[in-house]
Amino acid sequence: MAMELDNSFTVPVPPDQAWDVLLDVKRIAPCMPGATVDEVDGDVVTGRIKVKVGPVSLTYRGTAKFIERDPGAHVMVMEAAGKETRGAGTASATVRAALGPDASGSGTQVTMHTTMNVTGRPAQFGRGVMVEIGGKLVDQFAANLAQLIAGDTAVGSAADGNPSAAPDAAAEASAGSVDGASAPTATTDIAGGNGAAAAAPAMTAVPVVDTAEPAQEDSLNLVKLVGPAVLKRLVPVVLGAAALALLSRLVWRRRRGPGQAEEA
Repeated sequence: MAMELDNSFTVPVPPDQAWDVLLDVKRIAPCMPGATVDEVDGDVVTGRIKVKVGPVSLTYRGTAKFIERDPGAHVMVMEAAGKETRGAGTASATVRAALGPDASGSGTQVTMHTTMNVTGRPAQFGRGVMVEIGGKLVDQFAANLAQLIAGDTAVGSAADGNPSAAPDAAAEASAGSVDGASAPTATTDIAGGNGAAAAAPAMTAVPVVDTAEPAQEDSLNLVKLVGPAVLKRLVPVVLGAAALALLSRLVWRRRRGPGQAEEA
């Protein structure tokens, strides 16, 4: 089944910074549910993606390769192909991504055009459902990527604001808080003449920096992603089948006649 997908998302950093992040495939792979990078050799990436269709789990193994990278225009093109490790299903795609300033001027809008071909069990969902899967996957990937970038930015800001803490800003942030609350700042009790407090060095509360990276999901659950979409398509089919069955029953009873219908 061949299809084309158009998606877009934004990330909270300028295009130059977003470009560097998106080229670091090994770093951003956990942002895609079920994806694992095994090896990066130049422009070629070898990895796996685990897909769950109801009770059935499928693992695709394959390669992806950058066939175009234009830093000036902020355009990259990648080709990917994979095959089921225990089956005959295949998947291949060519993805073109273009980066540009978003509406706010401080972030980046990433526009993607994907040409994809899928065979095997996932193709049974149909083109419409697969398009919805693609859109939801991009949304989930974008949310995880934004979280990853926000964590990097927060750590960098904390280190810039306190150079002495640069080696381990996150550790000091955690040490300065208990259950998410900032540590109190020590003060001198002038009125009470508290010499102990006066002798203690002043403590400055260190802001808590959320550096947690997106949690890697074990597999890409297609049913979980498209459950509402599948139900939306099944309801008209089920209602149509029920109406057809009822109509057939009425016609059958009428043809048999009142007496035979009562005996039935």
